[in-house]
Amino acid sequence: MPIKSFLFALTLACATPVAAATAADAVHDGSHDFDFETGAWTTKVRLLRNPLSGASPDWAEYQGTSIIRPLMDGRANLVELSVAGTRGKIEGVALRLYNPQARQWSLNYANMRDGLLTAPVFGGFDGKDRGVFYGHDMVDGRAILVRFVITRISPTAAHFEQAFSTDGGANWEVNWIADDTRQSTAR
Repeated sequence: MPIKSFLFALTLACATPVAAATAADAVHDGSHDFDFETGAWTTKVRLLRNPLSGASPDWAEYQGTSIIRPLMDGRANLVELSVAGTRGKIEGVALRLYNPQARQWSLNYANMRDGLLTAPVFGGFDGKDRGVFYGHDMVDGRAILVRFVITRISPTAAHFEQAFSTDGGANWEVNWIADDTRQSTAR
């Protein structure tokens, strides 16, 4: 897809979540796409501390937990993230909301350091354990595109990546990598 078409489609998806459903979407009700993630997870995070700077990458590593609670019969969920490392601590909350008309999720994140919501990303799962979400945001005064990818590796493992683009999606710089492992429920 040409970059202009991609940006137009992304703008429509982010500005108006209601989009025309394809034949596959009409069959797939994505309201339970996050059910696999309900529960407690051990989370390992790598965060690029200097995204889009052009400087040598400065990665920080953290470890902790993600607790995912379903809301409204799975049509929404709440993620509580708490990780720490030698570079400090990250605590945040994500509220994920399903829009049944658009058959899309919005992912809304707030870092507890400032209590502010970031710009949401919108998208869904492909039916094959991979969800892709796009949005607009700002970094250091520059308008950027954000891509967030969630991959269900197995019932006990999931992988998350966030990337930024300053050139309309032609190139992406990954700045957040998280690998989750389900915590044992045995006591």
